[in-house]
Amino acid sequence: MRVTADRTVCVGAGLCALTAPAVFDQDDDGLVTVLRPSAAGGDGSAAREAGLLCPSGAVRVTEADG
Repeated sequence: MRVTADRTVCVGAGLCALTAPAVFDQDDDGLVTVLRPSAAGGDGSAAREAGLLCPSGAVRVTEADG
């Protein structure tokens, strides 16, 4: 699966980093940073949950092409 984040709409709530710390982090300004753009297994499940919890809709998790 492909994990992306739109930092222009991120509000810095931090739910992504708390829910999937192996996939997401926050920079010094509190904005989302994607650590692993291709998540799988348990990390993929956590990334999906983070996408659902994101209050601004900045986190997107989609099935990888191919």
